[in-house]
Amino acid sequence: MSELSNPTRADRSGLGVREACIQEALNIIATDGIENLSLREVARRLSISHQAPYKHFPNREDLLAEVIGRAFDDFATFLHSRPVAEHPQQDLGEIGQRYLTYARVKPLQYRLMFETPFPNLHRHAGLEQKATAAFGLLHDAIRRLRGNENPEANRELALFAWSTVHGLASITTNGALPAVGISAPDAQARAVEHVLAMICNGIVAPSPFTISKPNEPTKP
Repeated sequence: MSELSNPTRADRSGLGVREACIQEALNIIATDGIENLSLREVARRLSISHQAPYKHFPNREDLLAEVIGRAFDDFATFLHSRPVAEHPQQDLGEIGQRYLTYARVKPLQYRLMFETPFPNLHRHAGLEQKATAAFGLLHDAIRRLRGNENPEANRELALFAWSTVHGLASITTNGALPAVGISAPDAQARAVEHVLAMICNGIVAPSPFTISKPNEPTKP
């Protein structure tokens, strides 16, 4: 017996059941939130048997891992498609701009990558590889800028750049800038450029200053 009941949305789309499930999962997350994603709901919306999605995804986590993995693939492709600047510092700034652009034009995929608890990476090694590939692009840009004499420092600087641009993406996409007096579009653009320049300058000449580990609070 076919997985598809005639006629079905999956059949009419020409995607096939597996691909249709992935697309419908993304639709459910977009319209109803990730908490309402289930294989049963995917099947209901596609008008296929409740068991059909399980032939391709053993459980909800497997389907979610595929959806998040595709977001990372799309993100990495978008970063790779940038015009590569001749100077490594300029190229690093371009990566930052592309990161911000992606967060603005594809907010759903951005939230899936960076604001969704990851599925178990021991069970989904492919997802870890895709996330690492996106981070690796930033790491490579820093290595071109600083050389490879201190790989550990380069990884830490990549984490610094990533976390800072992530915070910048959050406040530029949620409308928070006007709340701190940066409301005009040109002022916002200048603020973004200034922050990105500070990131790049900090990576070129990182400070030796370190923060000591805070003392644990005294238990009552």
